[in-house]
Amino acid sequence: MEEFSNFLTEIVDADLAANPGLKVHTRFPPEPNGYLHIGSAKAIFINYMVAKKYGGLFNLRYDDTNPAKEDTEYVESIREDLEWLGATPTGGVYYGSDVFDKCYEFAVKLIQDGKAYVCDLTADEMREYRGTLTQPGKESPYRNRSVEENLDLFERMKNGEFEDGAKTLRAKIDMSSSNINMRDPAIYRITRKHHHRQGNKWVIYPLYDYAHPIQDALEGITHSMCSLEFENHRPLYEWVVDNIGFEAPPKQREFARLNVTRTVMSKRYLRQLVFEHYVDGWDDPRMPTLCGLRRRGYTPSAIFDFVQRAGISKSNSLVDIGMLEHCIREELNETAERRVAVVDPVKVVLTNYPEDQEEYFELPNHPNHPELGTRKVPFTRELYIERSDFMEEAPKKFFRLKPDGEVRLMQSYVIKCQEVVKDEAGNITELRCTIDPETRGCNPPDGRKIKGTIHWVSAKYAYEADLCLYDYLFTKENLGDLGEDESFLDYINPESLVVMKKCKLEPSLADAKEGERFQFVRTGYFCKDTKNANTFNRIVGLKDSYGK
Repeated sequence: MEEFSNFLTEIVDADLAANPGLKVHTRFPPEPNGYLHIGSAKAIFINYMVAKKYGGLFNLRYDDTNPAKEDTEYVESIREDLEWLGATPTGGVYYGSDVFDKCYEFAVKLIQDGKAYVCDLTADEMREYRGTLTQPGKESPYRNRSVEENLDLFERMKNGEFEDGAKTLRAKIDMSSSNINMRDPAIYRITRKHHHRQGNKWVIYPLYDYAHPIQDALEGITHSMCSLEFENHRPLYEWVVDNIGFEAPPKQREFARLNVTRTVMSKRYLRQLVFEHYVDGWDDPRMPTLCGLRRRGYTPSAIFDFVQRAGISKSNSLVDIGMLEHCIREELNETAERRVAVVDPVKVVLTNYPEDQEEYFELPNHPNHPELGTRKVPFTRELYIERSDFMEEAPKKFFRLKPDGEVRLMQSYVIKCQEVVKDEAGNITELRCTIDPETRGCNPPDGRKIKGTIHWVSAKYAYEADLCLYDYLFTKENLGDLGEDESFLDYINPESLVVMKKCKLEPSLADAKEGERFQFVRTGYFCKDTKNANTFNRIVGLKDSYGK
């Protein structure tokens, strides 16, 4: 991977130059209301790599301030994903909810300082009072309540004396600010929801823009790096830490999110795909979730390589999913051992090969890495080849098997097709061929040229498995560019999964471990599925057209 350097590291460099004793400390703060996705990997990568580059600390903090959709299932999945990526939280694992007492204490301080008040406006009224981008807001009629009244009401809010949504606590800032986020934003709301960690202790919960900077400050975060949509929230972030009075406040800086073609990364959309059964779960290999990519066969190194190549900047862009495929293909070309699989088999009978004869051929596990050794593959009278490797009425430049034509079986013999056997419907069921016994591992001694080579599997020893051939989940490139009457569901690809049943694989694949990756020669890169026995998932095809 290239040296990690970008505009964010330049900011850290400048901070370290001004304060050489600064200990860099970053965090990744996911909300546990869904599974992490490829976009999350960018935030993880940035925060983890900044800490690593400067010998600092990296925290995992669960932003569990909204109990409505949070669940321990998501908490566990997030931790599993970070461990898989290798982004170890060297600074510790934290929960935003663990500092709810401090958040409440600081809110009381803001009230005492005349910088927060309890407001009775409804959500609709607050929106109306808030104003627009061109019109200033109006002050709430409850804005000038006394400190004593606000303290009493806020405590009663905490004690559950009011209905959900009946009151909020708002920061008293500036209703005429050009930044709408500074127009007396709500910092606490009443909601009676069971919390996955705090149970029913609280009926009031701090809002993200208030709780997040407090959590950063209490954990000693120096650089709070988040996506670009929080840039307009930065003044509020700074207002909170300044007015609470933290001595060494964290610094928030923003970067552009990762947007990828033919992909959605909105948690709302991903939840819809899962709960409405358009996919078979969060870890469906067509999903952009990290668990889906992991099950598909992607590696942490390929994902981080993709993030690095896609670039880290403040400019929004749409990255071609082909770049992600290029990264994993490039890696697996070097690391994946080769195996033979016949996806759509047709039987070949070698009529001049003895029925009881068997022999073994040594095939390299990797043509470019002899240190990975070889394996023995059985050869018998009956074999399977790809149906597409035979053509009854072949064009001139078809260099595979055809009637009266010759082809080399990979690493073994040259064969010639003598007869085509069909069923009553006219489907080819068997090819009867002869071998040239003098071509074992060599060219014909008489000098005739054999232009084609195809792969094969022994029928007697074939391991039978299903292959899942995955394609893009969506047919539209830019799903962020939908018309008013369009839904992202309109573009679901009906061919995003094709399952090839009873494929014929070389026998060594019967011992493949879950998640183990291979290149199936002439077919693509596959991994053993982690949920379904005798199933392999196509990670990516062999052909790489990215950047061409």
